[in-house]
Order: sequence, then C-alpha cells, then structure tokens
Amino acid sequence: MSHELKDLIQYISEALVDIPDSVNVTEIIGEQTTVIELKVDKTDLGKVIGKQGKTAKALRTILNAASTKLKKRSVLQIIE
Repeated sequence: MSHELKDLIQYISEALVDIPDSVNVTEIIGEQTTVIELKVDKTDLGKVIGKQGKTAKALRTILNAASTKLKKRSVLQIIE
C-alpha cells in the first residue's frame, strides 16, 4: 500500500512550519476511511491551522482532491 497521502501532508506541513523536524504524520487505515494525523511543535500549531482555520481547510481540500484521485476517502486531524 502506498503512502502518497501521508507523504503529501508531510511535505506541505514541513514547508509551512518553522521546525520541520517536529512534523509527525501518522496514517490510520480503516475499512472505508483513512485518517491522517498531523502533529507539529506547539509553536507551529498556529501556522498549520491558520487564521480562522483557513490553512487547515486548504490542507483538507488538497487531501480530499488527492484522495478522490486515488479513489479513497481520507480525513485530516491536527493533533495538539
């Protein structure tokens, strides 16, 4: 099983934050939905969420587009 979605979120998140080494992306594969959990340093949390959640919404939109292309369903969870 490929980890394209996980790698995509990892790549984008590392580009957004100040401490890219603290980015941790885990993939939980369920029967119908894949959950992608994103953990970043506390100081970078605001950068991945963005003002009024706009950056997080954009990340989810990109993830949904990529998931649709792969004929999968996935959800992004940002862990504090």
